[in-house]
Amino acid sequence: MSKDVIKVDGEDTVVREDTAKAFRGVNWAIASIAIFIAIMLVLVFVFFLGSASDGKVESPAGAANANTR
Repeated sequence: MSKDVIKVDGEDTVVREDTAKAFRGVNWAIASIAIFIAIMLVLVFVFFLGSASDGKVESPAGAANANTR
């Protein structure tokens, strides 16, 4: 079996290639989820800021009925 080197707690560790791929896959998954959450938080903040900047914050029901008046 082929071996690969991963860095765990600042130290290089020799492991099997499939274990190294799984380790990197988990790291990429965690990073992707963190980036997704950060983007969602920025979007929510921008939309709330835009909603609050016009001086009247309406509930979703009020906003849905706004164009029927």
